[in-house]
Amino acid sequence: MKISVVGTGYVGLVSGTCFAETGVNVACVDIDEKKIENLKNGIIPIYEPGLEDIYKKNVTKGRLQFTTSLKDSIEDAAAVFIAVGTPPDEDGSADLKYVLSVAREIGKYIDHYMVVVTKSTVPVGTAAKVKDAIQGELQKRGADIPFDVASNPEFLKEGSAVEDFLKPDRIVIGTESQNAQKVMSRLYKPFLLNGHPILFMDITSSEMTKYAANSMLATKISFINEIANLCEIVGADVDAVRKGIGSDSRIGNKFIYPGTGYGGSCFPKDVQALIRTADENNYSLNILKAVEAVNYRQKSVLFNKINKHFNGDLKGKKFAMWGLAFKPKTDDMREAPSLVIIDKLLEAGATVVAYDPVAMNECKRIIGDKITYAKDEYDAAIDADALILVTEWPEFRLPNFRVLGKLLKNNVIFDGRNIYDPEEMAEKSYTYYAIGRKIQTT
Repeated sequence: MKISVVGTGYVGLVSGTCFAETGVNVACVDIDEKKIENLKNGIIPIYEPGLEDIYKKNVTKGRLQFTTSLKDSIEDAAAVFIAVGTPPDEDGSADLKYVLSVAREIGKYIDHYMVVVTKSTVPVGTAAKVKDAIQGELQKRGADIPFDVASNPEFLKEGSAVEDFLKPDRIVIGTESQNAQKVMSRLYKPFLLNGHPILFMDITSSEMTKYAANSMLATKISFINEIANLCEIVGADVDAVRKGIGSDSRIGNKFIYPGTGYGGSCFPKDVQALIRTADENNYSLNILKAVEAVNYRQKSVLFNKINKHFNGDLKGKKFAMWGLAFKPKTDDMREAPSLVIIDKLLEAGATVVAYDPVAMNECKRIIGDKITYAKDEYDAAIDADALILVTEWPEFRLPNFRVLGKLLKNNVIFDGRNIYDPEEMAEKSYTYYAIGRKIQTT
């Protein structure tokens, strides 16, 4: 079986590589000639655990190929996946210009029946627009070539995307024909052998499912952050509260860890896009508007604690920052809380020395040399007025506090992920700030 995957970003590259792992012949397409050349030469553009190994294996076996020619890629293909970016427009809606551009190009070159699959995260109604775009090009050609459009949203978590794809919780597919369902069933059959469910539904419901899922998770994060902030005010400990509510099977213990707000490529833009979809249909999603507002405010919580501790005088202060990526196991810094904190510290006249295991090059690409980049976490701490922990990388969980105390100018830690124990920090003579915790400080 042969398929084409258009777009070699996060979703496209992971999807194409994982399909190849099941024996499918995959042609990955991108208009970025440099990116394609790099991929042909063993250089992958993203950091994702496990991806490089299966990428190399399937390239070697000839099942995974890369090209800039969509026309060549869809020859004899049973399906073509559209996995290009859908960045948020100025009004918060998803920008579909790349998706529809690919659809029109497919319409120019399609010469046999195939299923055109939207893999990008797209708002309700996109599949219909893709179908119209393809049909419009066929009409220009005077061609009558049958095709179907399907929706197959991805549910990948950065940092565990390969595992998520190969062993999915569920596979959601929206179709409008039996032929499309047969093709997609055949393609996904290897993923069903271990009992993973495949959920066929109408296309509109499939498109809505992706946005609803991410918005629900974002809601849980903003909810626990609100509770954490209230816990600080009334003297409760959000860690105890989190465990108390997480033990209820109706709520569960996932995505109820307080912190500095959510970031990344999915939650911010998907929440905005769903809000925009509702507004366009004269309905106000008030809960999601509150979720977004809470998240925006939460990204400043750690800075506010820092500013208060230093009595509003941060000029000339030096801060060590551990973690830049929006979450561990990725170099993704889109909408990362660290960027908000850095901006506010620099604006207040402070300097920042940061360390992240994989995201420092990405940070340099985004903000350049506005901050200093350390060789490791301890190098960042030298003569710093305080330590700010933003991303909970595993290597930050058990630092040598004795060594750290000798490097820091002041034994002050602002923990944006609640990974340290307040009592232990007090015993080690650290002034410790966290999110929603009952703190014992020196």
